[in-house]
Amino acid sequence: MKVEQIYTGCLAQGAYYIHDNGEGAIIDPLREVSPYIKRAEKDGVKIKYIFETHFHADFVSGHVTLAEKTGAPIVYGPNANPSFEAHLAKDGEIFPLGNLQIKVLHTPGHTMESTTYLLLDENGKEQAIFTGDTLFLGDVGRPDLAQKAEDMTQEDLAGTLYDSLREKIMPLPDEVMVYPAHGAGSACGKNMMKETVDTLGNQKQMNYALRADMTKEEFIKEVTDGLLPPPAYFPLNVKLNKEGYESIDKVLSEGLKQLTPDAFEMVVNQTEALMLDVRKPADFAKGHIPNSIFIGLDGSFAPWVGELIVDVQQPILFIAPEGREEEVVTRLARVGFDNTLGYLKGGIEAWAASGKEVDTVNSVPATDLENGHKETQAAIFDVRKESEYLSERIMEAKNTPLSELNNHLAEFPKSKAFYVHCAGGYRSMIAASILKSRGYHNLIDVQGGFKAIKQTGIPLTDYVCPSTL
Repeated sequence: MKVEQIYTGCLAQGAYYIHDNGEGAIIDPLREVSPYIKRAEKDGVKIKYIFETHFHADFVSGHVTLAEKTGAPIVYGPNANPSFEAHLAKDGEIFPLGNLQIKVLHTPGHTMESTTYLLLDENGKEQAIFTGDTLFLGDVGRPDLAQKAEDMTQEDLAGTLYDSLREKIMPLPDEVMVYPAHGAGSACGKNMMKETVDTLGNQKQMNYALRADMTKEEFIKEVTDGLLPPPAYFPLNVKLNKEGYESIDKVLSEGLKQLTPDAFEMVVNQTEALMLDVRKPADFAKGHIPNSIFIGLDGSFAPWVGELIVDVQQPILFIAPEGREEEVVTRLARVGFDNTLGYLKGGIEAWAASGKEVDTVNSVPATDLENGHKETQAAIFDVRKESEYLSERIMEAKNTPLSELNNHLAEFPKSKAFYVHCAGGYRSMIAASILKSRGYHNLIDVQGGFKAIKQTGIPLTDYVCPSTL
């Protein structure tokens, strides 16, 4: 018996590969399925099942493509109603896998089809649970994502989740391993631990939602309190996971077209494609195509694309470091952005060499903010999340969170210089690119963000632990 967690940090997502005696199962696969197939072939394993814990909102699963390529059935729990062929399992149903068994535990609450898969060894002993978004480490799945589809309130779903945890999960032995679908950084929960695997016994001690003395009313209040609005692209990903999607092979074929600067410009004009620059923040600052938007690959790329671009049908052209073009198209497709039309061959260097206009971002060290602000008293805008801002900040800085930037445009001065910063420089460059595309060219980006600012003498508020806010 072997259980392998295949964790993707950008999405804070865990897929699982289980195999025994030549038979294998994949749980919650990513969109690009070739690695699973190649791995199974290398191990001499036939993929027998594709298990889905629920209709995912934050990424497009590879279930449809993997089923087409392997012939393995897609398995959902009760209440699922996909548009494609799938096996809808009954609560308690058993799936043999080599000498092992996988038992279906219907655990509604995050969504009504949410299901946990219990792994039993050759002696029928409980070994592990694959909980999807029902149970995370340190948290549980948010109960507000499916409320419209299910015609239930988030309180209704939270109450259902309470019952699922106490009837199906908590009675299991403490030594059972917990394998969740997500870890810290995912928007599917609030307080996830940085660890990605734990024992159920430890979760009963550490996870607030598994307190033995917690009433249903207390659970509902704690689980629903402080929920931020989900990213706008979530319902679109659910739709793709429920109804099906294009093969990743076709998406890659379309998205990896090389375009000369002239061809790139022509496609932009013909399609109104968004120009997405995925290089490093410093490279974007030094030179970029006017009106292009920066979202760097070396960061939470896919979640920010989904958060800020929203429309998965938006045509996209991109500028990328050489050799990372396929990575860009793949990571876009993971969150449902399939309409990638190609990339700029030769990058910004080729664009500049062809005589086309290049723009820059005025990006300065934090020491320049310290000195410049004393002289000019220019406005400072902090694009971190509200919780980060409230925990510690520059005293006179205004909070304009990146995810809500469009709601704050009227606050930015059009004619006077102003500073923009985040925690480390990634989000502020995204904000700078959006602001410049809206006509705000008088901004100054602070390199290194708040981390660098704290090394200066700029007056800050007293630190408040975010968990107490």
